[in-house]
Amino acid sequence: RQFPGCGNIVTFSQFLFIAVEGFIFEADFGRKRPAIPIRNYFIMVAMFFTVSVVNNYALNLNIAMPLHMIFRSGSLIASMALGVIILKKRYSVSKFTSIALVSLGIFTCTFMSAKQVASDSSLNQEDGPQAFLWWLLGIAALTFALLMSARMGIFQETLYKKFGKHSKEALFYNHALPLPGFLLLAPNIYQHALLFNQSEPFQVPVIGLTLPIMWFYLLMNVITQYVCIRGVFILTTECPSLTVTLVVTLRKFVSLIFSILYFQNPFTAWHWLGTAFVFVGTLMYTEVWNNL
Repeated sequence: RQFPGCGNIVTFSQFLFIAVEGFIFEADFGRKRPAIPIRNYFIMVAMFFTVSVVNNYALNLNIAMPLHMIFRSGSLIASMALGVIILKKRYSVSKFTSIALVSLGIFTCTFMSAKQVASDSSLNQEDGPQAFLWWLLGIAALTFALLMSARMGIFQETLYKKFGKHSKEALFYNHALPLPGFLLLAPNIYQHALLFNQSEPFQVPVIGLTLPIMWFYLLMNVITQYVCIRGVFILTTECPSLTVTLVVTLRKFVSLIFSILYFQNPFTAWHWLGTAFVFVGTLMYTEVWNNL
């Protein structure tokens, strides 16, 4: 909220922390050979890095965080579409109905956000069309990241079937191999590190250490992100993919509600309707009704 363009330093910090932890405890300081051939991880990492960077830059293109979350909840649509095209999968009518609901929900929220951007009273007439074009570019970036993420999921599923499930190893290589790529973003990361240094001082509870508050926020983000991504990677090896999708989507939904209430993001009745469509469609897709 204070530095909307700080996505790169956040992502770099998360990747570095997970890579160092994995290098020590999973790779045994580089002595342990990977169970899945390293070239496969390079392909997966190229996709993973691209998705992370594109999603970060979308926030610089007039994309609000709630819309960002809702749009990424459309991963079901992308996964289904690519599953049909690449893996030749077949789905039931209820699956297609659920995907239609999710699509409608995303379209509703996207359309209403477009109206908000177009009619933003804080923009003058010259800036209005330009801001709207940047917003359209942001939507294009989110769409690309969505499809690339779905393709990565299919690739990962194929690898697990062939070589077995190795969640900790995949977690390590997915975060260690992209680290050199952050050299391309080094000026942006350094610039935000300087901005973080200038933020107001904050005394950490219990230990009494004083540091700039943005660094404290970043530390908390890195720790919670590690717990989250570690849980998701373990979940993929222990549960069916539908269960994983349901859990992750419920987490996104809770994040969305928290974002709206705590940060007082603009959210109209149409946004709520769109969110409801996304949520109900996701529950239909995961067949949670039948399980209950």
